[in-house]
Amino acid sequence: MATIKAAILGFGTVGQGIYHILNEKRQELREKLGVELEVAKILVTDASRERVPGTKHLMTESIDEVLAEKDLQVVFEAIVNEEPAFTYLKHAVEAKCHVITANKVMLAKRGEELEALAKVNGVFIGSEATVAGGVPIIKTMKNILLVNDVSRVQGILNGTTNYILTKMRAERWSFDKALKEAQHLGYAEADSFNDVSGQDAFKKLMILSSLAFGEQPNWADVEVIGIDTISAEQVADATAKGLRYRHVAEVEKLEDGTIHAKVAPLLVDNEHPLYPVDDVFNAVTMETNYIGTLSIIGPGAGMYPTASVMVEDYAEIIGKRAGFTVTI
Repeated sequence: MATIKAAILGFGTVGQGIYHILNEKRQELREKLGVELEVAKILVTDASRERVPGTKHLMTESIDEVLAEKDLQVVFEAIVNEEPAFTYLKHAVEAKCHVITANKVMLAKRGEELEALAKVNGVFIGSEATVAGGVPIIKTMKNILLVNDVSRVQGILNGTTNYILTKMRAERWSFDKALKEAQHLGYAEADSFNDVSGQDAFKKLMILSSLAFGEQPNWADVEVIGIDTISAEQVADATAKGLRYRHVAEVEKLEDGTIHAKVAPLLVDNEHPLYPVDDVFNAVTMETNYIGTLSIIGPGAGMYPTASVMVEDYAEIIGKRAGFTVTI
């Protein structure tokens, strides 16, 4: 049986989730794909600290050592920020490695460039984990776009802000109390700026814009408003009126062909498709010409939702190379 060597770049929450799932699903993946997967290298910032028992011999602080691994074929990337992630993945693609990424900042800015490079080198880019965690929105949208035109995409793209708004309504917590609990549960980072300011949702929205319309709006023209100015009193007042706050990212193609996008808190009533979406769940609603309005809901935060769709990307890529479809 053939062996496929893989590397994991970044070994935080998501990177560890990938490692655990690959091990737990090892037999099932072997049976369905007809190959043996071996995690050969794990790139970390401090190789002296063993995060998962039995992985110390796999860890390295050198991307050169990772890419020098003989017969390396797949790279899972779970690093924060555009760089050094893009440079690492560029080199991986040039080394004929398939790439599976969870990096929305890098993909929003450099995705088109990376995809073009992958095409030249005959490899695939898996990017499902960059938007909405465990919600398979990218695969779904790609399939829909084969026949349908999408005119508008609207969604809850950040599980942290949705959790905070849910607790402010359901538990009558203050913003600060809800944020601290989100950090305690691992939904929010110690530095929560990207989540609560809307920047995280904005980057994900730009990825969806590229997919839906083949282009992004000028980033400087997109209004991005966070949830940190919403008070418990405002939430209580909205609740009394039968309304709920949702932090909504929206992009649409106007009649004149221009792309308009916005990220901001929105009050929705019980007729709105995002009304019932609570806690860390994400949701994406697409307006199409043939299907009509389609909504997809699923978990948007945590180790396993994100890691699992990355492993699914891996299975899909291997299946494409072998000429068959794989589901896990």
